[in-house]
Amino acid sequence: MSTTLARRTVAAVLGLASALVLAACANPSDGGTTEVAAANGGTTRINLSPDQKRVTTAKVDSIAARVPEEIRKRGTLEIVDSSGSAAPLTFRATDNKTVIGVETDIAHLVADVLGLEPDINTVSWENIFVGLDSGKYDVGFSNITVTEERKEKYDFATYREDNLGFEAKKGSGLKIAGPADVAGRTVAVSSGTNQEKLLVEWSEENEKAGREPVDIKYYQNDSDTYLALQSGRIDLYLGPHPTAAYHAATTGRTEVVGTYSGAGATLQGLIAATTKKDNGLAEPLADALNHVIRNGTYAKVLERWGLSGEAVTASRINPPGLPRTDT
Repeated sequence: MSTTLARRTVAAVLGLASALVLAACANPSDGGTTEVAAANGGTTRINLSPDQKRVTTAKVDSIAARVPEEIRKRGTLEIVDSSGSAAPLTFRATDNKTVIGVETDIAHLVADVLGLEPDINTVSWENIFVGLDSGKYDVGFSNITVTEERKEKYDFATYREDNLGFEAKKGSGLKIAGPADVAGRTVAVSSGTNQEKLLVEWSEENEKAGREPVDIKYYQNDSDTYLALQSGRIDLYLGPHPTAAYHAATTGRTEVVGTYSGAGATLQGLIAATTKKDNGLAEPLADALNHVIRNGTYAKVLERWGLSGEAVTASRINPPGLPRTDT
């Protein structure tokens, strides 16, 4: 890892961490809110109610005209995300029905630019890709990391940085900076994610170095994972850093004890709108994202969810992603 990249990665993670210092405060009397610390030292109140008052933007005819004809005629953008509760990325509002979060807001902005009605479909993680493969859904907005393996089947238009967080029971005393720190530890992770790929690689690296492997555990949902963490059945949970930081602050029972780029030590991970390869949608998606980055609505969305530290300066189509595992 070059010194320049190391400094840039550390700076990005520190910036993200400062942007996600959350105050464990909810106010049911005003429809449900929680507060996040803003970069300027103040606080930002997050609206958890179904009445989201989302940031909106106008249609751009020149970009909308480039959307594949089938989608234009249909008039809807079929958006897919994961059904898991992952605040502040994608989760349910206080009515337990309305899907809210930064992923949903960015998807709505893109649909605005394209002049399409956003139709949000929530499914299990693996069914995101099944639905994209079959053409049932047009695009995934679900904290999907660009990886070299995924690029064989999908096109990507990036819109956030991807950083991971190791979450532990509060007061654990653990600090995670690399493979040696998880040797012999019991760590939960979601199957089929880049977090899992990273953890498997770290476990293999530990074994090659003569250290104990990681005892990797999988749970059906986040509530089961957090019960295991509180009971001591697992030492750590590896997931998206925004989710880990949000959970740690709003419950007061856990803490983030390490952060890492979602693409590994030598590359900043990136989150992207994901669509079936060569279906003609990647360029309009990237153009729409670059438009909202330029007009400031993208920054407003990140700010309202306390994620300004994850901002990118431009959307890129199919940039370098998480490398393949060496065989």
